[in-house]
Amino acid sequence: MNHMPMNHMPREHLRKTQATPLTRGLSRRTLLGGTAGGLALTAAVAGTAAGAGRERGTGSEPYVPLAVGDGGGPLGTDRVHVLKVGPETAHTTVVLVPGMFGAANDFRLLARDLVAALPGVQVWAFDRREENLADRSGFAAAQPAAYYLDGRYRSQDPAASAFAARWGLARTLDDLRTVVAAASCGGRRRVVLGGHSWGATTAMAYAAWDFDGRAGHRDLAALVLIDGGVRGAFDGTGQPVRNSPAEVRERLAAIDGGAVFDLTLSGVGLGARAESTQIWYQLAGWYAHTDPDGRSVLQPRLPDALRPPYPITNAGLLGLLVDAGFGWPNDISVHSGHIADTGEVRGWVDTGITPLSRVAAAYAGGPEPAVWEWYWPSRLSVDLDVTDPYADTDLARSLGLRLRHTADLDVPLYAFQTSYARGTIVTAARTVVDNSRVPYADYATDDGMNHLDPLFAATRHNTLTHTLTPFLAALR
Repeated sequence: MNHMPMNHMPREHLRKTQATPLTRGLSRRTLLGGTAGGLALTAAVAGTAAGAGRERGTGSEPYVPLAVGDGGGPLGTDRVHVLKVGPETAHTTVVLVPGMFGAANDFRLLARDLVAALPGVQVWAFDRREENLADRSGFAAAQPAAYYLDGRYRSQDPAASAFAARWGLARTLDDLRTVVAAASCGGRRRVVLGGHSWGATTAMAYAAWDFDGRAGHRDLAALVLIDGGVRGAFDGTGQPVRNSPAEVRERLAAIDGGAVFDLTLSGVGLGARAESTQIWYQLAGWYAHTDPDGRSVLQPRLPDALRPPYPITNAGLLGLLVDAGFGWPNDISVHSGHIADTGEVRGWVDTGITPLSRVAAAYAGGPEPAVWEWYWPSRLSVDLDVTDPYADTDLARSLGLRLRHTADLDVPLYAFQTSYARGTIVTAARTVVDNSRVPYADYATDDGMNHLDPLFAATRHNTLTHTLTPFLAALR
């Protein structure tokens, strides 16, 4: 049944542009793979655990720790962080959850744009407790490549990480509720919860979650879904969710056998550990940000399959790894530009909606916060797949997923889709609205964007910012 009043029909924002031809899109679980020009790569697809309670990046954009419940992990991991952008006097806090292998710095540039457009808003970008496992201390050095690529950093051994088998959706949502409660300032602020990709799925799960008899959506003023969600949101990627009972049993058995971290990214060929690819991408961003026109420090270390036959700059190497023009899948690419056609050392030429300097600034991180999460729990992957039907099913209950408030969801909803899922993001959001008490919804589409463009695109070209801003401004 459609519970939407006739005077609150969805408002549609469409910006149709010509999309660049792409290789077949991979699922958000795969994230990385494809080819670089004619260079083949097998498809598969960034805080140390320092003392708890220490605030970093203090100033206009502080990175703040919040204590959360006992998760059974190492000392210092019973906390999450939020990157705060915008004024503390804001009356609305937008809490944003990153997607798979994503982290808080995904949202810094978008947050700055939103805050500039809406002075009454502050954005909190959420970092899950898994971020405490990463050793990013090397990014404070003058030359981080040796620290990471020569194996000097501290890696999290899966064999010593049985605690991560319990870091699923229930753990994440309990942690996220601490963030939402802090963001509300004792009820003095409105809280809008959203996310990108699987972060949008997480936000929807929070809204439907039963927190000891209280529906999660009662904590919220609105929901924001950025290229993700539930109810078949990812069907258009051609990679359906893996949530049949048989698949779930098989995946849980693997976790019980020690596969506690999702190793999807290890198939790229940049290293066999859970964190290897993330390290490479943050290094590429760091060098492109600190010395964009210098000869690439990383090029000689690239696998043969990815190494171009001519010298390139640090910016050129980052562009090779992230730009759609090299054939990378929609999941992990942006429309930025191309490597220069000539030059002794070829640099990067911006021609697209997402300047490479913005990608570099985000990927470089601090050392913290970063864009990439190093250690994604396999159990969280299972739980988010099982969340997709957005129903209190027997399978969901068997996993401890308390999705009991889908039908009584009653807050406004905004959904934005790129070319990534070929239209199913908005279709799925409409299904949620039609089967709930959502009073109104805004839908926006930009088929000229890839999955990561909304996070990093230039302000004037970012349809997400231009359509999300009026939605937030209209909240009462």
